[in-house]
Amino acid sequence: MTALAQERPAAAPNLEPLAASWAVLLKTRKRDGTWVATPVNLAVADGRAYFGTPAGSGKVKRLRNFDAVELAPCTLRGKPTGPAIAARARRLEGAESAAARRHLFGKYPLVHRLLVPLELRLKRTQEVRYELTVGA
Repeated sequence: MTALAQERPAAAPNLEPLAASWAVLLKTRKRDGTWVATPVNLAVADGRAYFGTPAGSGKVKRLRNFDAVELAPCTLRGKPTGPAIAARARRLEGAESAAARRHLFGKYPLVHRLLVPLELRLKRTQEVRYELTVGA
């Protein structure tokens, strides 16, 4: 086993397709029961997946009502490239949110250190981070 493999815990087997994908299609449910799909960046660590989104986005509003989501690897434009996985989303606060931010920085340094802060500044909002747990 290499030193790098010892430092970084492997993702849970059911998260492997998502860990290798640059973007993931996140499906959230509206009050009327229809699903809304949005591509997001996903960082996988310790058997859990993390993503962030602007506080005023529709995802935040939908996740407030329903924590059940579906995830599938996808292209940058949101075309699914693999099967969907059911998961539960939990909003993170404080130290947990900071840890999720570090995981996102590690996987997407340019996007989450430069582009996301620019987007948040232009939208005059903050980022909300979520943890996704498969099989919960």
